[in-house]
Amino acid sequence: MKRILSAIQPTGEIHFGNYFGAVQNWVRLQDEYQCVYGVVDYHAMTMPYNPSKLRENTWDILFSLMALGVKPDNLFIQSLVPEHTELGWIFNCFCSYGELTRMTQFKDKSDQVKEGDKDAFISVGLFDYPVLQAADILIYRADYVPVGKDQEQHLELARNIATRFNNTVGKEYFVLPEALYSEALKIRSLADPTKKMSKSLGDRHYISVFEEEKTLRKKIGSAVTDLGDEQSQGIMSPGVENLFIMLKAAGKKELHEQLIGLYQDPEIKLSYKDLKEAVADSLVLMTSGFIELRKELLANKKEIKNQIKESSAEIRKLAQETLKEVKELSGLQNVKF
Repeated sequence: MKRILSAIQPTGEIHFGNYFGAVQNWVRLQDEYQCVYGVVDYHAMTMPYNPSKLRENTWDILFSLMALGVKPDNLFIQSLVPEHTELGWIFNCFCSYGELTRMTQFKDKSDQVKEGDKDAFISVGLFDYPVLQAADILIYRADYVPVGKDQEQHLELARNIATRFNNTVGKEYFVLPEALYSEALKIRSLADPTKKMSKSLGDRHYISVFEEEKTLRKKIGSAVTDLGDEQSQGIMSPGVENLFIMLKAAGKKELHEQLIGLYQDPEIKLSYKDLKEAVADSLVLMTSGFIELRKELLANKKEIKNQIKESSAEIRKLAQETLKEVKELSGLQNVKF
């Protein structure tokens, strides 16, 4: 089977933007590919963070991923596979400074850190993390990487580093990983639908996939719909479109088509209250199973943690084999135990 590598940072709750945009596809891909899914805690250190919270968030997101259908055997914690950082250093020597300066996410994220404090600390790790990301991908010799448009640049960097390494050592060692484009829906903020759903914007802007029913319904009920006279002009506003996208993504395709028909009928004015109730009902139905499974997993916390440590150790064997071969090809020494 072809191998897929994808990863997520442990930055808190998984919201519907994360789920419909990535995690739902992770679950589907497990039936077709050999999947390696990482919780990349080293990457979470590139932005200001709390050490004890990082450890807590790492385990929290692992329990959440399992509750959403990701198989534990496919999961690993990045810091339990130290070969990532060693390969990351080697790759630093195959990546140019100019390439990193062209990474748009560094500017975006550093601007985010400096908001309100122009003298805020910006780490070298934030600048250099695309190289570690290349190591994450290439250390498992991944054939495909599921990506969105905002990650294409980083995958291209990984391909460039792999090509430069191959040329330097005189061997086609790394197969260049390809982008795997699947239907990844972009879910927008409930309070400001001109922006994507994000926890950093505040509580009103996102819905956790483990949200309590009462809170979920309240957030959907207060979601921004039309701005000005968009509906009277026959234009579907981003807020209304966002509600329709979530309804369809939740598996309610027939209801989605029915309500779209009512929305487009010039003689009928669709009630946004009815649309919001339909979206809330569908999300509550979807999340109820996730919430119950997560409770079961948390009731067996010690056993599940051991399971993830074991899967990390198994996945690490792939990383160890690659690093050993890379060091030999690079003229470095290998430690023998």
